Amino acid sequence: MKVTEIVKNIYSVGVSDWNVRNFHGYLTQRGSSYNSYLIIDDKIALIDTVKAPFTKEFIDRISLIVPLDKIDYVVSNHVEMDHSGAMPEIMKRCPNAVVLTSQSGEKEHKLHYDTSKWNVRVVQSGDSVSLGKRTLSFLMTPMVHWPDNMVTYCPEDKILFSNDAFGQHYASAEYYDDELPLDLILWEAKKYYANIVMPYSNQVVAALEAASKLDIKMIAPSHGLIWRSHIDKIFAAYNDWSHAKSSKKAVIVYDSMYGSTEKIAYAIRDAFESKGYDYKFFDLKSNHHSDVITDCLDAEYICVGSPTLNKNIMPSVASMLTYIQGLIVKGKKGILFGSYGWAPQNIKVMQRYFDESGIDLVASYNNNFIPNAEYLKSVTKDLETRI
Repeated sequence: MKVTEIVKNIYSVGVSDWNVRNFHGYLTQRGSSYNSYLIIDDKIALIDTVKAPFTKEFIDRISLIVPLDKIDYVVSNHVEMDHSGAMPEIMKRCPNAVVLTSQSGEKEHKLHYDTSKWNVRVVQSGDSVSLGKRTLSFLMTPMVHWPDNMVTYCPEDKILFSNDAFGQHYASAEYYDDELPLDLILWEAKKYYANIVMPYSNQVVAALEAASKLDIKMIAPSHGLIWRSHIDKIFAAYNDWSHAKSSKKAVIVYDSMYGSTEKIAYAIRDAFESKGYDYKFFDLKSNHHSDVITDCLDAEYICVGSPTLNKNIMPSVASMLTYIQGLIVKGKKGILFGSYGWAPQNIKVMQRYFDESGIDLVASYNNNFIPNAEYLKSVTKDLETRI
């Protein structure tokens, strides 16, 4: 066990979760980390805790630096249990510590834990506390991605403790963004944004505007690697994602019983290819919705296909559309396609999801049983005129 000093007297004391593979519905093939930071000054502050199963490792790590009863402040940027699970045990061992959290955070702590013996102080944007040589100031970032969310900034070291913003679900022996390939880290940050933060993009825009006024030389998120060398790149990416900036790209996702819907998917692919679009092609038998949605983040078109199944659609497609409905912001263009035997209900069912998601339907294609070569050519030619 070791602790890492990210700047003088500020330590990363969180834990890596190497084996987690699902985070409330999205695949975390590279695990995750629950980051926490310990600041040693005249007053000692702990910023966030970890998921409950890792409490002992977390306490042992802190104890390498300082006895827990010496901690003066516990900053709770976010009450979600991957951040706050160790709070009850920490507060038992830090009986004199003051919990600094948002107004919503105070309420949410009470809904999760017995806080009757905690000394809780509610902070607001612009509030600060002095640790001695250092100051901690607070910025409320509600709905990025819970009502209680806030970030903490240390102006003396120019560190933004950014909570869930700029994070990645990534377990690693490395700590910093310049110790691994940048494209890998940005992909995991993109996946994190698409699967967790995307519905709150308007709030992200406001948070980015506020954060842009700070002099930031390091971003220490609650998950994944610390940003110290590529801050400009992750800020630029968040700016694009939060403004729903799309590229010339289509995502084609489907499930098929006997291959008819799949044949139409390939005809749609041919249209985008002929028009010079980048495209991503996903059969839901082989791909998880959390990986699909990552590519949807910056796509101009989302194309979804299913045959009719019992007056409905394939369960995998219904799951994908439910996921899209919960995450996609308005402004995407959509194409629906599929095949049917005696009940052409598939398009109607899928269109309801598109309507509720705010996806603008550009075209739909539905074929009775097996599409022949002539029909497939007509799909490609028709779509070429619409995109």
